[in-house]
Amino acid sequence: MEIPAEHASNVFGEFDSYLKKIEKTLQVETVERNGELKITGSKERVDRAVLILKQLLELSRRKNVIHEQNVDYLLSLTEPEKTEAYVEMDKSCICHTIQGKPVKPKTFGQKKYVEAIQKNKIVFGIGPAGTGKTYLAMAMAITAFRNDEVSRIILTRPAIEAGEKLGFLPGDLQSKIDPYLRPLYDALYQIMGPDQFQKNMEKGLIEVAPLAYMRGRTLDNAFIILDEAQNTTPAQMKMFLTRIGFDSKVIVTGDSTQKDLPADQKSGLEVAKEVLRNIEDIAFCELTGADVVRHPLVQKIVEAYDAYEKKHTGTQKRNEARKGKR
Repeated sequence: MEIPAEHASNVFGEFDSYLKKIEKTLQVETVERNGELKITGSKERVDRAVLILKQLLELSRRKNVIHEQNVDYLLSLTEPEKTEAYVEMDKSCICHTIQGKPVKPKTFGQKKYVEAIQKNKIVFGIGPAGTGKTYLAMAMAITAFRNDEVSRIILTRPAIEAGEKLGFLPGDLQSKIDPYLRPLYDALYQIMGPDQFQKNMEKGLIEVAPLAYMRGRTLDNAFIILDEAQNTTPAQMKMFLTRIGFDSKVIVTGDSTQKDLPADQKSGLEVAKEVLRNIEDIAFCELTGADVVRHPLVQKIVEAYDAYEKKHTGTQKRNEARKGKR
């Protein structure tokens, strides 16, 4: 197959690292000469390598910088139809960051999540770290705000310590709660820019607050995001979901494996999954390790912890069963 010289370094990676990964994973051999790439191996494997390289080349032609995540995700797709459809996701641009970088879904799980946000009133985005749950929700909120679909954005998360005792923090109330809300600020700065964010904050059009501040309010014509929902109690989750008013949209994000509640306390996110599963206009999107778009090592860490927890849970159940028999 032909790989134009201007796209070769982007498609093949630095020191041909992407090409070597494709060779190793698919067990094919490649030789590149004068803009032509010769691929040898079994017909099935060669066809798959060609299909993946065509997708990477098309991404490069659309002026995308190809990352290792793109290559890993294409290699993980076993269905040719999905591999062929991968580039179509590139059309699904939600918005641009302040630096002009497009924000768009990078996996089919993320695409399904974005589509669910567009179609439903309340969406639960559940999955491990690095799957873009909060970032994509934030991008959707800012887009809706810019398009005058909502008049304000409200971002909230429970202020709970992640396994550490922080004690009495210095400063006023805002400085005490800011560390808990920092990830939300980071996403807003990146997409909206600090100046625009500050102006909208001063006008009260963007509000970032702990979950406790939601009690007693009715939120009309707003885009509301609840982050770290695994750390809510069932009562807090019910309180939050009943705040929704007319012309509002709610996104709830969380990772069930990173719960910081006491061991005997059930998560409001887990209860909501059981109670609200079959209600119309409420969607649940389960993202997995395959949807991780951070450094490739993050995906390996997520998978390793999943395997460990499954093994640990299985051993625990077997031990309990043996005790029961005695």
